[in-house]
Amino acid sequence: MTKASKPGKATRVRHSPQFKSEALALAERVGVSRADKQLGLHSSQLYNGRSKARLQQDRGEAEQQLATENARLKRQLAEQAEELAILKKAAAYFAKSLK
Repeated sequence: MTKASKPGKATRVRHSPQFKSEALALAERVGVSRADKQLGLHSSQLYNGRSKARLQQDRGEAEQQLATENARLKRQLAEQAEELAILKKAAAYFAKSLK
């Protein structure tokens, strides 16, 4: 049984890195308010993209590799926690049938 999606809820659109860099370049040339109207984006998306680009530029290569590794390990930990929860439920189910 699936839930019906809300009629007013928009889906998330993922833009390519090339689009993001071109959008930021346009915002630098003509300003954020004109660029967001031309591209059909919210101004907050451009401001957030600009701050992320500056942060990434300031970050060192080693720090960026550590952040990538940290994100990978967090995903792995979440997957293993989910697998453990499934195994616990299975063990409880089969323990009931043995009694």
